This record gives sequence, C-alpha cells and structure tokens, in this order.
Amino acid sequence: MSIFQGIVLGVLQGIAEFLPISSSGHLIVAQNLFGLEEVPLLFDVFLHVATLLAVVLYFRKKIWELICSFARIFVPVKNPSAAQIEKKSEDTKYIVAIILATFVTGVLGIFSSKIISEISVKPVCAGFIVTALLLIFSSLIEKKHSAYSESSLKSPSWKQSLVIGLAQGIGTLPGISRSGSTIAGSLFCGVKRDVAGEFSFIVSIPAILGAFILELKDLGEVSSSIGAEPVIAGCAAAFASGYIALSWLMRLIKKGRLEWFACYLIPVGILGMIFLH
Repeated sequence: MSIFQGIVLGVLQGIAEFLPISSSGHLIVAQNLFGLEEVPLLFDVFLHVATLLAVVLYFRKKIWELICSFARIFVPVKNPSAAQIEKKSEDTKYIVAIILATFVTGVLGIFSSKIISEISVKPVCAGFIVTALLLIFSSLIEKKHSAYSESSLKSPSWKQSLVIGLAQGIGTLPGISRSGSTIAGSLFCGVKRDVAGEFSFIVSIPAILGAFILELKDLGEVSSSIGAEPVIAGCAAAFASGYIALSWLMRLIKKGRLEWFACYLIPVGILGMIFLH
C-alpha cells in the first residue's frame, strides 16, 4: 500500500464513518478497486480509532460531564442542590444506556466478526441498499412520531438502548452503516433527533475500542504487509476528514434530512453488485 492509497482510504473512512453510508463497506470497495486484497482488518480498525478521536474532540464537553458523573458515584457531593441531583440522575441514565447498548452490540459483534473476514464485495454493495431503506423507513417513522410526540427526554430509556444496541450491532456488517443504522434505530423507537445523533456517536466509543483491542493481535501483520507510513497518513486523513464530516452531519440530523443519502446509496449499491467482483 502506498502513502497516497493510505490517505485516500483515510479520507474515505473519515467521511463515510459519520455520514450514514458505511465506512467499512466503502473501504472494502476502495480496496477492491485499488487491488488491495490482503489488507489486515486491523488497518481498518486503526482508521476507525482515528475517527474515534474526532468523536472525542467534538463531544468532549458531554464526555467530560459523563466521566465526572461516574466519578461522583464513588466520591459523592455533600449536600447537593436539586439541580445537581437532577443532573446526576440524567447522566446516570445516559451511562446505563451506553452500557446496555454496548453489551448488545458486543454480543452481535462476536458473531458478525466471523462474517466480516469472509464477506465479498457484492454483499457489501447489497448492504448499501439495506442502509438506504433503513434511512427512508426511519425517517417516515420519525416524522409520524413527531406529529404527536413532544418528548423532552435527554437520554434513551433502557428499552430504547437495547434497540439502539441491536441496530449498532447490525451496523457492524460491512455495507450497513453503523451511524446510519444506529441513528435510524434511535429515531424508530422515538428518541429525539439531537439526542439520537449525539448518542449514536458516543456509544460508538466503547464499540470501536473493543474492536481495536480484539484486533491488536494482527499488529505485526499490519507493520509487515502495509508499513507505518500509509497507516499514519491514513489515520491523519481519517481524523481531519472525520471531524469535518461529523460537524456537518450533526447539523443535518437536526434538519431531518438523512433519507437524502439513499439517493446515493441505492445507485452505488446496484452498480457495485453489477460491476464489482
């Protein structure tokens, strides 16, 4: 792999990780077009970690609040005010939601990891179409919910967390967008748009870290088959492009326009199934 190819894959990862179009699917397609058939899975995970850093930077205030709330479980505040009690209760619900969603995702991820290593490019392209249908369907459901619901919840309930975890687990399959399926799952079960977008990316942090730890066994293979320079260049490109894409997507989520990406995913999926091998 050349440094140029590493940068192209990094930019593609950064954009596709946050836009609901499947980063893993686009990486597989791009590697197929470049003729890179033996790229270790850990390289893709490195790029995911780079975009994870973009998530941490963008949501740094919310993440710090959650860390502080978690710490207060062990070092409680003396004589807390009503506002502090309410804030702690809301943060606790948020943390529990992350744990539940991550558990469900982890269970599904164990089974999907066997499929990922053997999947060919045509099923990946079919996954693009599945993602498009999820976005369209969730948009229709969300608009129906918003017509009669004015929910002010700032955290998903435990039932909603299980659905979101299931959606994120499905999104680990190449071709099916993790962000798209997670946000779609959130909207489907009645989570507000802004909460759905934020939670979708924060809940990705433990999932991506877990995948990174599991694939560290292939570190030597990445070093020997790819080299350090393409990995570093790809990660830098993924971080920069990812932060820009995330900033844009969060504004787009509030406008409720995610179904527009189906106009890209459906033709790309069809063309891929026809022409790629």
